[in-house]
Amino acid sequence: MTSIPVFDGHNDFLFRVSSVSPDKREAMWLEGVGAHHLDLPRMKEANFAGGFFAIWVPSPDDGSGLDFEAQMETLPYHLNLPPMLSQADAVLTAMTQAACLRQMERVSGGDFVIVESGKQIRPLIESGKIAAIMHMEGAEAIGPELDHLQLWYDMGLRSLGPVWSRPTLFGEGVPFAFPSSPDHGAGLTDLGKRLVAECDRLGILIDLSHLNEKGFEDVAALSSQPMMATHSNAHAITPSSRNLTDRQLKIMAETDGIVGLNYGCAFLRDDGRRDENVGFDPMMRHLDHLLSIMGEDRVALGSDFDGAVIPKAIGDVMGLYDLIQAMQAHGYGTELTAKIANGNWLNFLERAM
Repeated sequence: MTSIPVFDGHNDFLFRVSSVSPDKREAMWLEGVGAHHLDLPRMKEANFAGGFFAIWVPSPDDGSGLDFEAQMETLPYHLNLPPMLSQADAVLTAMTQAACLRQMERVSGGDFVIVESGKQIRPLIESGKIAAIMHMEGAEAIGPELDHLQLWYDMGLRSLGPVWSRPTLFGEGVPFAFPSSPDHGAGLTDLGKRLVAECDRLGILIDLSHLNEKGFEDVAALSSQPMMATHSNAHAITPSSRNLTDRQLKIMAETDGIVGLNYGCAFLRDDGRRDENVGFDPMMRHLDHLLSIMGEDRVALGSDFDGAVIPKAIGDVMGLYDLIQAMQAHGYGTELTAKIANGNWLNFLERAM
């Protein structure tokens, strides 16, 4: 549909496909049966060239009956963080999702390839294939001794967020709160600092999305990698705890880092609501602000497909054509639009992964 391929910073399809019974997973992936934002046929048609596929372990139902989605519709809101998960609680779900990713590659007929180096990606896209990076959102499955990190690396893990929005042994995430700064809680634990060092040694990228401000500062001080937020927006436009302040963006730019625009309505809208009745204007405002600080070579896309309520104007992966058209109509031009859509991610990954 669009001549400009899109490389994406974040999706949660692995959680969605792993949530159905094993006998239904192949049909969801190859035929779209029961799928939501993503499946292989629509990705191919929409020129979705690849991205980060997140392994994410949900928190168990605590029996409280609280409707978190409803809470986010009443402003202001500040949702309590779910409690920490142990490695034992997380590892089986994480392994199942990693197995789903491998199955997706195996049954794709060669159209979907898990990559382990940034230099693999561009040739795959040029040959019409989809390139997938195994990512972990929340490092609970790694465990306190860090001995499983090497094993995950050997399985293909190349990107890791130390936290999702709940505490881990490694640090603290931001709560879902609006209006709110990302300054919640302490920095990385001693174990979290060891995790950063070990990721640097192995060549696993550190994702700053969901990490609180003090943890962000610790990563900036400790890591030798360029800083990366796969799916985060501008706090100056939408003052959500999940979004990045101008100060954070400037620090990232100094490391030649990158930010992927999150399509989640709660992180785009100026009222912090999850209401999908929103057009492309909020996305353009966030992109304009990110570009004004990060520059044209450090801003990309990070949809949060299958993990967030996204604008009705996009709908699902098929809406990427309209997003590309909206960027061009906004005045970005073909060259800048192509950088945001894929080029900036590819350049970043070729030098960092």
